[in-house]
Amino acid sequence: MPDLTALPWPLAWSVGVFLLAGAVTVAGSIRLAGLGDALADRTGWGEALFGVVFFGVVTGLSGIIMTIVAAASDQPELGYSNAVGGIAAQTTAVAVADAFYRRANLEHAAASLSNVLSGCLLVALLALALLASYVPETSIAGVDPMSAVLVAVYVGGLVLIRRAGAQPMWQAIATAETRPDVPHNESALNQHSPVWLWSRFAVVGLLVAGGGWLVALAAESTVEVTGLTAGFVGGVLMGVVNALPETVTAAAAVRRGAPTLAIAAVLGGNILDVLTLVAGDLAYRHGSIYHTAGTQELLTTTTSLFMTAVLLGGLLIRQTCGWGRLGFEGVLLLASYAAMTVILAVGHG
Repeated sequence: MPDLTALPWPLAWSVGVFLLAGAVTVAGSIRLAGLGDALADRTGWGEALFGVVFFGVVTGLSGIIMTIVAAASDQPELGYSNAVGGIAAQTTAVAVADAFYRRANLEHAAASLSNVLSGCLLVALLALALLASYVPETSIAGVDPMSAVLVAVYVGGLVLIRRAGAQPMWQAIATAETRPDVPHNESALNQHSPVWLWSRFAVVGLLVAGGGWLVALAAESTVEVTGLTAGFVGGVLMGVVNALPETVTAAAAVRRGAPTLAIAAVLGGNILDVLTLVAGDLAYRHGSIYHTAGTQELLTTTTSLFMTAVLLGGLLIRQTCGWGRLGFEGVLLLASYAAMTVILAVGHG
């Protein structure tokens, strides 16, 4: 076994780390879905807001670590690509979760004010991240001012979402296929104390996050050994591993009858991935991480922005059954992600 601190690793070892991290993430995320559903009921936050805040933090930890390690190792493009690539992959997870929900289109069943507002917040954050790449580069103590703006918009957005939930001025019309967010008191997990649930939630979350450091090192080694671009490795390979927690959690939540939590977990993870750029900007000490983004990184960011708009459209239109039982947005999400992957691969060639 090679020295973990000595890069690059052999390609076989890097591939093994990717696979191992994926397996740990799948197992941990299935457990997180159950614990998160129970905590959403016990805290009174509801699936949508709990998913955006707590699921976003826990499932986003591995991605944050990946970006920090890459940026601190003078691989800012890799860190940037991981963050925005994770958003594209995680948004595609909605179509995957929809395949597990056979009653109707998932976005129809999970439409809620909190999820719609979370999607709007994500659009705003992605637009600001793009804007940061085009305005003149400015750094204060090595940190781009846009990082502070992103954090402020995130906090302000959560406050607005919380207030809107308390006094809604808009709501989704209930239909026969709408699945309201109601407590699942019959669940065995709901019988445990909040302390027990929180402790298990934290432990499993840290386990999922722990693989982030190794994945970042494996990605750096892959770039050096294979000659693949940072945009492809970060945006596709790391992005897929980064997206596994949200993908598995969304599918597991759907199987548990919690479609609102499924959408919220994806949106929450995506929002935290934008803030991952802030962590990367702090870790990268040679200027603004936003200005290290090249054509491939900006392509991935723009694709993520488009896919978020498609998801919002699905939540608002609420098609009951669509193309291939996925809804128009599910098909467009899969097609968009596939096209982005092909373009990044061809761009490498």
